Amino acid sequence: MNTILAKYANLLVNYCLEIKPGERLLIQSSTLAEPLVREVYRAAIRAGGHVEVNLAFREKGRIFLAEAQEEQLNYVSPFYKKAMEEFEAYLYIRAPFNLREDQNSDPEKSRIRKDANKAVTKTYFKRTATRELKRNLCQFPTLAAAQNAGMSLEEYENFVYGACKLFEEDPIQEWLNVRKHQQQIVDVLNATEKVRYKGPGIDISFSTKGRTWINSDGQTNMPSGEVYTSPVEDSVNGVVNFSFPAVYMGHEVEDVTLWVKNGYIDKWEAKRGQDFLNQIFALEGTRRFGEAAIGTNYDISRFTKNILFDEKIGGTIHMAIGQSYLQCGGMNQSTIHWDMIGNMQNGGEIYADDEKIYESGKFLFV
Repeated sequence: MNTILAKYANLLVNYCLEIKPGERLLIQSSTLAEPLVREVYRAAIRAGGHVEVNLAFREKGRIFLAEAQEEQLNYVSPFYKKAMEEFEAYLYIRAPFNLREDQNSDPEKSRIRKDANKAVTKTYFKRTATRELKRNLCQFPTLAAAQNAGMSLEEYENFVYGACKLFEEDPIQEWLNVRKHQQQIVDVLNATEKVRYKGPGIDISFSTKGRTWINSDGQTNMPSGEVYTSPVEDSVNGVVNFSFPAVYMGHEVEDVTLWVKNGYIDKWEAKRGQDFLNQIFALEGTRRFGEAAIGTNYDISRFTKNILFDEKIGGTIHMAIGQSYLQCGGMNQSTIHWDMIGNMQNGGEIYADDEKIYESGKFLFV
């Protein structure tokens, strides 16, 4: 375990975040991730970084929303604000105690809290878009996450570390190989102006003129394995069914179908979780798409109810409602960015400027 965590920390510090002497790094996680945090701290100090650590305890967020008054809900942490505005690196390690502990929180209080942090969130997106703030999102295996994925903790540890290529002799070189492979895909897509996803329950098209497809090679998410862009906001048309459950803020919504006209989602339906979906679509900016993407990581072959892994599943597409990616040229703004995943492995097709480039979960040219 110590060897794996040391390799994980080395990957995060020296590949994902590329910490240089004098750079400031904020690590956020829960107390459950202390073994990995120790190794990341060690590696970052060895790299010459200045490291700050913020670890949440069990039900911290739930207690806050249950007890906080309006003044407290509107309070913005000056330290977090400073880190997002000035630090060079930010690492968020997911390590949940309970993935459902926030689902019964007051939605109005949650809205006030999100609005209070809107300016800091905007700064975060702006600085991460240019890599002025180098950020990475990763996972430490916990019992809650393992149970949610339908695995034992040991199975889940093997799943997480395998997806990050930590069992390979040189994980950094493995991710450099991913970067090289995916660059062939983004080169084709970046020479394209119109994209169409077509499959069971899916027939949706969008323009990417003036937008950039990004090669997600593990630097901002670990693991990664996707290519993504932000579609031209008013160009999205058609219908899209997301056959995988969509999980957000502890809520699980099943079999979501969205109908879209000129970029605007004017009808939506879910087989389960309709009320929560209605709440989300009442929020500013959520009825337009901030992302369109294609999963390319065939080492992730099962659904785990964790979007960090699930959106990367090889043979899937996903689209996110809400906040766009500035680095792609996207302009939609929202406090929400919710990825929803559709299966393309059974006859799904992708067209680039009306030419078929993808069939049944595989690109035809790589």
